[in-house]
Amino acid sequence: MKTALSRRAAVTAVTLTAVIALAGCGSKAGAPAEGDMALGAPEGAEVTVVEYASVTCHICAAWQDENWAGFKAKWIDTNKVRYVFREIPTPPANVAVAGFAIARCAGEDKYFDVVHGLMSSQGEWQAGANPRDTLFRVGNGVGLSNDRITACITDEAALKAADERARAAVAAGVDGTPTFFVNGVKVLTPGSPSGTSLADLSSAIEAELAKP
Repeated sequence: MKTALSRRAAVTAVTLTAVIALAGCGSKAGAPAEGDMALGAPEGAEVTVVEYASVTCHICAAWQDENWAGFKAKWIDTNKVRYVFREIPTPPANVAVAGFAIARCAGEDKYFDVVHGLMSSQGEWQAGANPRDTLFRVGNGVGLSNDRITACITDEAALKAADERARAAVAAGVDGTPTFFVNGVKVLTPGSPSGTSLADLSSAIEAELAKP
């Protein structure tokens, strides 16, 4: 079954793109936010790492490929940090919005399977395949039927929530993806082709853990 991405999703994507272009400052990136998806230590942990990323961002995919396994093993699986993932759609934003909707429909236990699966599958539609095929294949892989996927990507409440999360990201000072914050402080690796390096991220985490 092939279903076009909804007109509402496309409109939402346009809105999100406009919001991102008007990036400002405001909310604290490290504070808990509505819709957070997290792994590792519980809320209130000594160190919280927040990543803002998109399933359609090629640099996000490169970061995942190069760093996720090491980061997860060192910091998440050991419960030394609370890792929070926040969605900020990037072009093609309608695909990103739909991808995140599918991830949320999959449930908290499979959310990251969908997000990581879509990131690692970017090459499929970048090479000319229909993005819908990738979205449905990944959604099917976590047990969602085609009808359920269709309902997910056309759900008005979910799309409104996506708008609100994107606005909150911009208010936190996010102007690109991936963007990482450690206890509310942005961590950058200038010149890196795949975003913040694991070394710089680990150094920032270690500095926070070392504080009295």
